[in-house]
Amino acid sequence: MPPPKHRSDLTPAKIGAQPHQASAQNTGDIGALIGKLDAAKAVAAPKRRAPGTASSATELRVGILLWPQFPLLSLAGLCDGLRHAADVGDQSRQIRCSWTILGVPGQSVQASCGVPVAVQDSLSSESDYDYIAVIGGLLPAIPTVHPRYTAFLREAASQGKPLIGICTGTFALAHAGLMAGRRACVHPYHVEDWKAAFPALDYATDCHYVFDGDRISCAGGISIVELTAELVRLHCGPDRAAKVIHQMTVNPAARSTHVARRHALGYGTADHDKLRQAIVLMEKNIGTPLEIAVIARLVDSSSRQLERVFLAETRTTPSEYYRNARLKYARWMLTSTELPIITIAYECGFSDASHFIRHFQQLYGMPPGRMRKALQAGTVEA
Repeated sequence: MPPPKHRSDLTPAKIGAQPHQASAQNTGDIGALIGKLDAAKAVAAPKRRAPGTASSATELRVGILLWPQFPLLSLAGLCDGLRHAADVGDQSRQIRCSWTILGVPGQSVQASCGVPVAVQDSLSSESDYDYIAVIGGLLPAIPTVHPRYTAFLREAASQGKPLIGICTGTFALAHAGLMAGRRACVHPYHVEDWKAAFPALDYATDCHYVFDGDRISCAGGISIVELTAELVRLHCGPDRAAKVIHQMTVNPAARSTHVARRHALGYGTADHDKLRQAIVLMEKNIGTPLEIAVIARLVDSSSRQLERVFLAETRTTPSEYYRNARLKYARWMLTSTELPIITIAYECGFSDASHFIRHFQQLYGMPPGRMRKALQAGTVEA
């Protein structure tokens, strides 16, 4: 059976969606915002549970399985995201969300950095979890897990329990035969490993996560924050998800991360595979723009073919779309940071300030300095 063609994907949204503007300009404003989010009424109603299984206030419960040599960042991102959503302020009570490390009682699992994490509860088919999350480890360590882990996952799958593969956790699910007919989110670093180990299984890359029925997969790294926020949104409401994002990713020093760019650019995507892949490459390379010919090669296209796709889908050329995305990000930076104009120009891939100002004025009708004052004064829409 020939291997399926892989696909790249992003969280669904429309091209041209308005960027998310910074909701706070200083730590005091952020504290006030977090207070409002804590006080907001959740849209999602708490789940009904059997008496005695869990508090009715617990809307999201996650059981976590750790594979040997797992990445500590994936565990921390998942647990801290749930922690911020679970309680008010910066408290850590497991009220609206809960998380538990499952495994063989009395044992601990060592992270790839050498830190051991103790098992908190045993593997039981009677456990009332909304999701079972598997955080994989270094690939050579995947087959060394205790057999009870695999048996537990197969039993959970047979009961229709949603399973999450995080980082190489998706490899662990696939090794257990639990990814057949499902599409997996695979980190670009591990694409060749995936193709060699599972040539018949579909995969996506250049995305944060993939939902495919009762299988969810995440590339790992900072992507786990995005996935955790989405799970929180689905179960606890958008106020909780916003709190996760603000508490974990709103940081001026991290303004150039892909998470920040995706918020600023409005999560643009499209149905056309090559267009979607090209947009991801543009978003990831705002500060050091790629040549369009390079982007075309990376998405297995020609410059001419890519231009036809962009004109048909966005009514702009790839170069125009790329430049406008960089200018849109610059507009967001004008209000979300206090950086000088020349620094913003360099952050957005312009070689000099005059070149940046000229293009900015052509797109928005005023130079960036005047735009910053207008946005701060509220005389133009954010």
